[in-house]
Amino acid sequence: MDSPAQKTAANPPPNPRILIVGKTGRLGRDLERAFAGLGPVVAVGRESVDLADPVQTRDLVRRTSPDVILNAAAYTAVDRAESEMSLAHAVNCLAPRVLAEEAAQCGALLIHFSTDYVFGGGKKEPWTEDDAPAPLNVYGASKLAGEQSIRNSRARYLIFRTSWVYGPCGNNFLLTMLRLARERDRLSIVDDQVGAPTTTIELARATRAIVSGVLTGRFGAADDWSGLYHMSCAGSVSWFGFAQAIFARASEQLGIRPPELIPIETEDYPTPAARPHNSLLSNARLHARFGVQLESWQSALDEVIEILHQRSEAR
Repeated sequence: MDSPAQKTAANPPPNPRILIVGKTGRLGRDLERAFAGLGPVVAVGRESVDLADPVQTRDLVRRTSPDVILNAAAYTAVDRAESEMSLAHAVNCLAPRVLAEEAAQCGALLIHFSTDYVFGGGKKEPWTEDDAPAPLNVYGASKLAGEQSIRNSRARYLIFRTSWVYGPCGNNFLLTMLRLARERDRLSIVDDQVGAPTTTIELARATRAIVSGVLTGRFGAADDWSGLYHMSCAGSVSWFGFAQAIFARASEQLGIRPPELIPIETEDYPTPAARPHNSLLSNARLHARFGVQLESWQSALDEVIEILHQRSEAR
């Protein structure tokens, strides 16, 4: 007799039931928008389930009986994780393990998002999926443990590692910069950490395209596509360069007076959690397998600024 996973792979549902975990987070909102129309969507947030409680997490999946699980929930307070290790581990490792176990049991496809912070940052070239992780902080270690728990499961899964995630909602670098510009005349920004700022909008679009293809069999059997992939916007920039780009656009479209920006090194801005100097991810495997390539970080930033502009005009 076929397992639930084998049955789902052979006969994908025409109207898949989609469970989005973490609907109020940065990514969850855009996933809910992107997946509208693919099938019935059940989106839950902290008010509905405590992911630190395995019983609640199991019950959620069993009550929902999804065909696709999108796990956009995570403990993302990087610095606070240094003193809240147990909570970070529960949300970033134990919850994904339970979701993977339940996905395997009911035959659901599990989509999970991870982070560039699984790497130590010492490499000069973009990180590939084959590079050995070496997280510098508790957050990165907890996310790596979550990846490993999914990879050790029997579930069909896609893990997307991404970097420097931001969007028009939630707590993120872009909105922090715009807020601080209204409060201060000068801002000191780290200039020796490099990455690819990636919008929640681009992540959601790419995920929808890939999941749609998987469900229709366009990418073959699960053995052909199930696994770990890097997914980030194209290009690279430092935090300082990103801030410059933000204010160049915000001054014109949002009417925000740019503060004076001062480039500093990581050692000049000590934080409880260490950050990698190089967060660039190679997206070659993602493109080769699924034909998907995210926009440049500059184009993605333009789109978010335009959304903020439209909101301000509507007020």
